[in-house]
Amino acid sequence: MCANRLADCPRWWSVFVIFLRLGLTSFGGPVAHLGYFRAEFVERRGWLSERAYADLVALCQFLPGPASSQVGMALGLSRAGYAGALAAWAGFTLPSAVALIVFAQGVSGLGDALAPGVLRGLKVVAVAVVAQAVWGMARNLCPDRPRIVLMTVAACVVLLVPSPWTQVGVIAGAGIAGLAMFRPAVGDAHEPLPMTVGRRAGVLWLTLFFILLVGLPLLAQLVPGPALAMVDAFYRAGSLVFGGGHVVLPLLQAEVVPTGWVSNDTFLAGYGAAQAVPGPLFTFAAFLGASMNGGLSGWSAGILCLLSVFLPSFLMIAGAMPFWEGLRRHTRMQAALSGINAAVVGVLLAALYQPVWTKGILGARDFGLALVAFVCLAVGKAPPWLVVAGSGAVGWVLAY
Repeated sequence: MCANRLADCPRWWSVFVIFLRLGLTSFGGPVAHLGYFRAEFVERRGWLSERAYADLVALCQFLPGPASSQVGMALGLSRAGYAGALAAWAGFTLPSAVALIVFAQGVSGLGDALAPGVLRGLKVVAVAVVAQAVWGMARNLCPDRPRIVLMTVAACVVLLVPSPWTQVGVIAGAGIAGLAMFRPAVGDAHEPLPMTVGRRAGVLWLTLFFILLVGLPLLAQLVPGPALAMVDAFYRAGSLVFGGGHVVLPLLQAEVVPTGWVSNDTFLAGYGAAQAVPGPLFTFAAFLGASMNGGLSGWSAGILCLLSVFLPSFLMIAGAMPFWEGLRRHTRMQAALSGINAAVVGVLLAALYQPVWTKGILGARDFGLALVAFVCLAVGKAPPWLVVAGSGAVGWVLAY
């Protein structure tokens, strides 16, 4: 019965099934993932409002780690507590992690199995998904001239100074501008996320985050061994990265290539395969773990590295959400969030151009396919997974 009706399942299982479907179909990188999440949880399921979703995206842009995965964890946390957060992460992460470990084992390479035309179609549909998200969020979050100006300035700055720190600085600056420019009326509707984590628990999670960040390198020195060294390296990479999955690549390369754990050729081959699978790019850690030279490799090492690189994200979300939800209730914070949300739309608009558009639209055929996909999503209200599958099929046909 549970398999047939999600409403009859435990909440955490429903969260897992929904995110598993997203994990199987969410191609296009972190910005596209945010578009898929918005279509699923704001438009289709109504789990949260447009404004609350933008607030959540803004928080995850501030935190280190993969923003789209953290948004997913936060949605699961608000829906079904800690079990929901783990279910959302597992569902969204497992498909690509399993594919990359299998590829590392040499059994199958999904990047080679997918025809170039299919990959072309998947990159094109990411343009449509992000464009729909930007369009919908702009209509709701930039309703007046000041916020349109903030959105435009944010997009231009991010494009002119491409850096993860630029994104953080733009969002912070927009919050300050929002304090000066906007005066929300007392009693403005606050759209809270149901939270099952108290402030005391939040402090404990944040404390654990910093204890591990400082303590793991010391422990790895005191107790030499491959497993602890891997946990230390991948935990630090997941803790210190801002700006999304691609930013973690140089950190991981510096950890695994000079040490001889993974050859540079293997690293690059795995990175190429990671582009061909859906879900978060952080699952590249599973490939690296499974490819390790030494006493620990294969599935056990892949899973260990995967858990290590995502653990900081879980700790930060569980620790920050109770305080973020409280801050959102205050009038001055709502004014700052009005500016922040406009800047978030600007950051997504910049990402729509670079890298989504520049890597996805290479000719008239690509533009036509993206336009059809956008109309299907925005006007036809077609399910994103169906549009993704259709675009991949059309890309395969056009290649021949």
